[in-house]
Amino acid sequence: MEDMIFYDRMQFAFTITFHYLFPQLTMGLSLMIVYFKWRFLRTQIDKYNDAAKFWMKIFALNFAMGVVTGIPMEFQFGTNWAKFSELTGGIIGQTLAMEGMFSFFLESSFLGLFLFGEKLMGQKLHFLTGFLVFLGSWASGYLIIATHSWMQYPVGYEILENGKFVLNNFGALFSNPWLMPAFLHNQMGSLITSSFVVAAVGAFYLLNNKHSEFGKLFVKTGVIFGLVASIVVAFPTGDWMAKNVAIHQPVTFAAMEGIFETEDGGAEIILIGQPDVENKKLDNKIAVPNVLSFLTYQRWDAEIKGLNEFDESVHPTNIPGLYYSYHIMVGLGTIFIGLLLLANIQLFRKKLYETKWILWSLMFMLPFPYIANTAGWYTAELGRQPWLVYNLLRTVDGISPTVSSGNTLFTLLGFIGLYLLLGLLFIMLAGKIINKGPETTKQI
Repeated sequence: MEDMIFYDRMQFAFTITFHYLFPQLTMGLSLMIVYFKWRFLRTQIDKYNDAAKFWMKIFALNFAMGVVTGIPMEFQFGTNWAKFSELTGGIIGQTLAMEGMFSFFLESSFLGLFLFGEKLMGQKLHFLTGFLVFLGSWASGYLIIATHSWMQYPVGYEILENGKFVLNNFGALFSNPWLMPAFLHNQMGSLITSSFVVAAVGAFYLLNNKHSEFGKLFVKTGVIFGLVASIVVAFPTGDWMAKNVAIHQPVTFAAMEGIFETEDGGAEIILIGQPDVENKKLDNKIAVPNVLSFLTYQRWDAEIKGLNEFDESVHPTNIPGLYYSYHIMVGLGTIFIGLLLLANIQLFRKKLYETKWILWSLMFMLPFPYIANTAGWYTAELGRQPWLVYNLLRTVDGISPTVSSGNTLFTLLGFIGLYLLLGLLFIMLAGKIINKGPETTKQI
């Protein structure tokens, strides 16, 4: 049974991790494309329109990869997690169906119009199609996170005698106190990724002395959008999200912060440390006294319960993984703010495009927003364990009892091989688009 659960979780973790590499770029990038198109309508400067069309090609490639890698996850609900689907399908099926029927088709339909319909529609309608692509991509994220939020903090349900969950308040799905902070935090994380991608491509152009005007535009836009998103992802959205965890999942909060024992007079915030779960302590820790209490409850002496206050049966099943995921996310977020703040200072001083170490840093940092976003999602998912639906349905009770661990391992290996090929294909196609550069309406 343990092998079955392990491989079921590993397969879903692998497929969803790979899949989310693509939506996290498209959601943020759609907003930046709308910005470029809006700037063109305001200024009639062709480089903004050319930039919008260039990035929509990257968007379309990511969108296609997201579709291809997203479909297997839908099937896994039936193959590997049949009991979970049977018991909760009456609730999570609502939001997942809405995401597929409304958001996906809105996004895909108007993506085609944006790519191929500019001359036919004119510039204002072309802008509208870009805005609707943005709306569809963000609505998709909203509905997926509404599903996730219900699993983290179930609301508006009742449980029938046969154990099935049914919805008795549709509006509660969208007024869930978990939903809005999670959605805004996630979207700002997506915008950070897209900002670094745009800035990194711009830095690549400047350092190679090609498409220089576009390079300057991409770097400027990327560092401004990125700084705003990096600040907002920390405060207020990250602060709001952490307080939600502290209130509704206190055992998760203790684990991700590395608090094994309740401390008198306020809880310290851990900067560095290695969790020793067996001995229930942190090794080699560097901490600042009382700060965590103040950040969480605005009182220096507020009590935050440690893991010792909770029965071990409800502890997160992978405390080190949860702790490290959370601290990787926070640590990288802090680095993002620092680098982007320096970049914006140089931009204000009109020296950014000649400051090569910052341009190199922007290129070097390209993969790290992906790592930070992935670590953030691992924090959320590892923090909910050992539950599929928090405090109501355990993970062990949601698997498909008739699918063997050998079958799951076999298909997992198949996914790894297939996704490796898809990843290489994506890198080749994206690299070709970027190397060619934007097509100019007029020579720049």
